[in-house]
Amino acid sequence: MRTRLVVALLGSTALLAGCGGPGGETAPSVPPLVSVSTTPTETPTPTSTPSETPSTPPTSKVADTLCVRMNQTLVQTTLGVPVVRIQPKPVLPELGFPTYDQCELGLSSNSSGPVLRVGTSAFFATAADLAAVRKAYDATKGEPAKSLTVGQGGFGTSRFVVFLADGKLRKISGPPATLAKYVVLAQDAAQQTGGLPEPAPYITRPECERGTSAATKVMGIEASVRRDGETDAGDIVCAWLTKTRVLYSTVRRVKDAEAITAPISKAATSFPMPLGDEAYVDTVTGRSIIRVGTDKIVDLVPLPAGTTDKDDMASFVLTMSGLYTR
Repeated sequence: MRTRLVVALLGSTALLAGCGGPGGETAPSVPPLVSVSTTPTETPTPTSTPSETPSTPPTSKVADTLCVRMNQTLVQTTLGVPVVRIQPKPVLPELGFPTYDQCELGLSSNSSGPVLRVGTSAFFATAADLAAVRKAYDATKGEPAKSLTVGQGGFGTSRFVVFLADGKLRKISGPPATLAKYVVLAQDAAQQTGGLPEPAPYITRPECERGTSAATKVMGIEASVRRDGETDAGDIVCAWLTKTRVLYSTVRRVKDAEAITAPISKAATSFPMPLGDEAYVDTVTGRSIIRVGTDKIVDLVPLPAGTTDKDDMASFVLTMSGLYTR
């Protein structure tokens, strides 16, 4: 899922088994550290006959992130890509455990080409958190990971590295390469983490506020971090986070939404709701879905799975449905 500019910093893994990357059930990603400022350019005063003065366009300043600080030439030569460019638009965070605020480096002149994602955990982390993330990844039975000596330690594969540096977990992921190449990139990133600005704990959109009370009930605690955003298709992403609980709503644009909901509608654990064209709450995991038309799927996901009361989750789905079905 691609996003467009909506908020300043910060898709689906969080080291349980999600949308790519090491482990975890994850989700989209929420805007994060890209800010745009406009600096007016002073126009010289004409000294003789009036003439048209060329105007200087306003400049855009990209926020200070690891993507800005990393050695782009090193990235290009290490991965053997034709070009490396900073992605100017914000990237939705990778929601899960941990949740990573992300920035991106484009690795092609094509806007839809491969990218290198650089993530920083939204919450402070310790060696124990790193060990838990490694354990969660190993449980996925994916490509075997190897330990790293980058920062305060980490692990990685031919597709990603995760390491601990300056009290945060850092994750670098991208196209297939080798672990050695990702270690080179991680070593460069580890040298650039000092003094990075902290993203705001609450990145919110007013549309999402309708669900805050219901989200608190589902999670059993008030969110200490928010990561709301918007997809390229204009669909709202809402996310409530604590270090141990995650709840989010997002949208997938698909070719055949009915084919996706057909098996769900027949599952013994699916509790139907009269929303959209059809909607279901899984009574075991809490994961919920609303189909809108033939190409739109609304996902409402609590993590960890299986820790949510069915009625509380159904209330959350009902509260949020109007944001996606009207």
